[in-house]
Amino acid sequence: MLKNVQDILNEFRDYVINEAKKKAPTSSGNLKNGIKSYVKESKNSIQISFEMPDYGFFQDQGVKGVSSGKGNFRFGSGTGPKGGLRKGILEWVKRKNLQFRDRKGRYLSHKSTAYLIVRSIWNKGLKPSLFFTKPFEKAFKKLPDELIEKYGLDMVQLFDEITRENLKK
Repeated sequence: MLKNVQDILNEFRDYVINEAKKKAPTSSGNLKNGIKSYVKESKNSIQISFEMPDYGFFQDQGVKGVSSGKGNFRFGSGTGPKGGLRKGILEWVKRKNLQFRDRKGRYLSHKSTAYLIVRSIWNKGLKPSLFFTKPFEKAFKKLPDELIEKYGLDMVQLFDEITRENLKK
């Protein structure tokens, strides 16, 4: 029989979280600090869940742009808040004090800089970084076969379900 199932899953969780935080493609600590996981063992089941800010799923899985790009998501699906990308990029541009320059060397406003970044992302998309997926899959492969067989865990499917549920919020 399995011993210390909770310990095995805690190790799995800790590895995935630590590696995902190391590889998270963001200059802000919001994503890294927002990656969390919970392991709950009940009498007849085990539940492991991962959480992160919504944009973490987009960065992990990628977003197809209008004219190119690869990813599991696409812009313009109507599921996100209207103007959410523009607002988020504008806040980021202001926080980082980014300002592009025009051809004459003059600084553009934060709003114009954000517009150009949003337009580029909209057209080209976001390349999948797999900062969460790769550590998850690597850790999953190391789980003892007996654990997977006994509890019938299909964690890859679970990850897909978690991703879909978080995007519905």
